[in-house]
Amino acid sequence: MSIQVSTPVEELEAAELQAVGLSAAAQKRQDYLAKLLNLAKSKPLDVAGAAWVQALRDQAANLVQEQMFPSTRDEEWRFTDLADLLQVSLQAEGSGAGVTLEAIAPYLLPEAATSRLVFVDGHYAPELSAVDDLPETLLIGNLGRLATDARLQPYLAKQAGAEELFTALNTAGMQDAAVLFAPKNLVVETPIHLLFITTAGSVAKLTLPRTLVIAEPQSALTILEEYVTIGEGTYLTTPVSEIWVSDNAQVHHSRIQRDHASAFHIGKTAVSQERDARYTCNAISLGAQLSRHHLEIYQTGEQTETHLNGLTLIRDAQVGDLHSTIALTQPYGVTRQLQKCIVGDRAHAVFNGKVFVPKLAQQTDAGQLNRNLLLSPKARVDTKPQLEIVADNVKCTHGATVSQLDDDEVFYLQSRGIDAATAQTLLVYAFAYEILDQIPVESLKQSLSAIASQVV
Repeated sequence: MSIQVSTPVEELEAAELQAVGLSAAAQKRQDYLAKLLNLAKSKPLDVAGAAWVQALRDQAANLVQEQMFPSTRDEEWRFTDLADLLQVSLQAEGSGAGVTLEAIAPYLLPEAATSRLVFVDGHYAPELSAVDDLPETLLIGNLGRLATDARLQPYLAKQAGAEELFTALNTAGMQDAAVLFAPKNLVVETPIHLLFITTAGSVAKLTLPRTLVIAEPQSALTILEEYVTIGEGTYLTTPVSEIWVSDNAQVHHSRIQRDHASAFHIGKTAVSQERDARYTCNAISLGAQLSRHHLEIYQTGEQTETHLNGLTLIRDAQVGDLHSTIALTQPYGVTRQLQKCIVGDRAHAVFNGKVFVPKLAQQTDAGQLNRNLLLSPKARVDTKPQLEIVADNVKCTHGATVSQLDDDEVFYLQSRGIDAATAQTLLVYAFAYEILDQIPVESLKQSLSAIASQVV
């Protein structure tokens, strides 16, 4: 006669966790990741007749399952803690219905009145979009309508770094995407506005915006990619933008993130540059409780030119994180990166910029600078510029500065009849304007400048 003794569930779980080397905290993160993946996979694919897109989703889901949810013990995440996100119970996103032109009027740009694509909660909104006056040869629209175009298949979800956790999560739940395809020799003078709207409310939702931009040889595009919120509430958005710049093509890209103050924003911009390609990115981060932007540049041809201008403007208890990678694998590349952070109250800014220059990339000219302005004794910045150089005939520099408002400069302005508060505002605005001045659309530049003027 044998006697079986039952083991409490808690003890059994602890034993199993110990057997695979996971702590209870790690298991909690893995459970959360599993819920995120199930939520992403539950989103229906809004792309008819495109089995190849579903295959991409399935492959990405497998990549997510093989990974661990990040923690501060991971080197790439040691300055950015996702513990608050783990407390958010996410649900399926809304349908995107009910948003009117009047509701999004504050975000519309007169310079792009007839050149915009609007997505609401991840769904394309044709009634809010307008692309009538763009060149007929420009392929523009949403993936749901354009997926049968064979020209897109070599590009979608094919950028380097596609296996990164949140990038793969986006692909696993991809429903639709904004698509721009500029054929050879097409120069589009009109800026194109890609407006991604999240409707916030009592339900915390997951949104997975996607953008695919392809500029064929000798083409040129100006893109304004913007993330905004209607309503109030917590949500997680994980946008991914893939930009392909072919031989001697040019893309001028401005990325504006101004999500709701209680949102979580973890995004990726991956750019491939072929020979003589020119790419400029102006990345402005203003909103979200926690925002992180992975900006990755992959050089695949000689003599590329890259300009990265960034501004993180945060206060209260916000976290703003920029992780950039510039992989210069061919000779004669030129890059310039200037990342500025303005940090107030108890906010926390993070900059981790990597520049890789292998032996093949001779005659590379790369400059990287991170400048930080702290407006409060409790404000914090972690900065980590990095150069990894193997080539022996290059010109590469990097640096970082952390400072506060200069009392002498404030006093000087006061001596000219300006009160202390206005003097501080002017100095902060001047610090930010070097980046804001790069925005190619005047109305957007003015609205962002107004926000920068109110930070003190």
